[in-house]
Amino acid sequence: MTKYEEYTNPLTERYAGPAMRRLFSPRHKFETWRRLWIALAEAERELGLPITKAQIAELKKFEHDVNFAAAEKQEAKVRHDVMAHVHAYGLQAKGAAGIIHLGATSAYVGDNTDILVMREALALVADELAQLMKALADFAMRTRKLPTLGFTHFQPAQLVTVGKRAALWLQDFYLDFQEITALSRALPLLGVKGTTGTQASFLELFDGDAKKVEALEALVAEKLGLRAADVIDLSGQTYTRKLDYRALSALSGVAQSASKMATDIRLLQHLKEIEEPFETSQIGSSAMAYKRNPMRSERVCSLSRYLISLPAVCAATESTQWFERTLDDSACRRIVIPEAFLAADAVLAILRNVSAGLVVHEKVIAAHVAAELPFMATENILMAAVKKGGDRQALHERIRVHSMAAAAEVKQKGRPNDLLARIAKDPAFGLDLAEMERLLDPKLYTGRCAEQVEAFVRRRVRPVIRKIKAEEAVELKV
Repeated sequence: MTKYEEYTNPLTERYAGPAMRRLFSPRHKFETWRRLWIALAEAERELGLPITKAQIAELKKFEHDVNFAAAEKQEAKVRHDVMAHVHAYGLQAKGAAGIIHLGATSAYVGDNTDILVMREALALVADELAQLMKALADFAMRTRKLPTLGFTHFQPAQLVTVGKRAALWLQDFYLDFQEITALSRALPLLGVKGTTGTQASFLELFDGDAKKVEALEALVAEKLGLRAADVIDLSGQTYTRKLDYRALSALSGVAQSASKMATDIRLLQHLKEIEEPFETSQIGSSAMAYKRNPMRSERVCSLSRYLISLPAVCAATESTQWFERTLDDSACRRIVIPEAFLAADAVLAILRNVSAGLVVHEKVIAAHVAAELPFMATENILMAAVKKGGDRQALHERIRVHSMAAAAEVKQKGRPNDLLARIAKDPAFGLDLAEMERLLDPKLYTGRCAEQVEAFVRRRVRPVIRKIKAEEAVELKV
């Protein structure tokens, strides 16, 4: 069968990038198993078990030469993936076959590999977040002074700036970056725990010497580039599945931020104020050739919706684990953990592409601001009239009446906003059009937006994006 005759996963075929796909590939998984078996054998030898340097050397010789066909043939026979790979490894490293997996249970390679891969994948997500933050920070700084309508309840509210709104998206991703970075360093290994978490098999290997068992776990962690403190204190046969929930919850946070930003862009594109990138030959609709649909942002929302749902699977898995272990966690974890990371990878790649190519239609934004600004300027108009001797309470009521009448002109008759003309004709205010129009500079109504953006980017974002390596900032194909 060809790939056109059987199901393939869109996350690997269409959306996620090569680095994340490699982390969750069979090769990386089974090479990590071998890395764990080598670390265990080395540590056991250093603590006095009869394992030779030659056996270790033989294991290392075949660390990256996984004989997949032999493992698959054996798994079809014994119906056990770990023992199939122990057998296949032993076929290559014949002199070391008898000491592979010594004292360990399947979770030693399975669970420790899951944690190691998730730590790597979280670090990759952190790098991708940093790259997205750089693109967003650049955009926010460029547009930090550009006034635009603020919206509450998707109704026109006080003015903000385009850059301040982008900085709100940026701040969400900064919070995600903090959580993802911390978690990439904090997820603990299962370590060397044995069949029910008691380490009894290792205690037997070392003739009851508990200190050597403690040293074994610390040594294995060290050989994997970690510390004894990076190993979970207690476990059954497996680490608590709450760790999976923590990891996927952090990724869900990224998806929440992404969906919020992408939804805002979709709404802004409807308003014709801001558009995502659109290639010259891109087709927006099969029937309506004039359309420029926000397909990238829609894809972000779609993938994010899926990712946000996945922690629930981990929560259900943790809540139904029996005593020291049950196997009903295995099948679903093989699906949800890789797919969560692949989806996060895809979402961040798309958003980086969008952020780097956002198109701002300043004249449309200015027209929308101008249509609403007379309403927003009424407080300043009121103050100017009071300075000329008017009664604040009486004038407030007259502004309310004039505002309702002007709004009716706009909504019911489709006419321009004539609020200022109405006020100019009202002798109670003592203001002419020229005086009021001086109060209509949009920059008078954006508060500290520009300064807030500058301060946030300087204090929070620049220290993060300075760490991005040049080779990581490659263009992604979306």
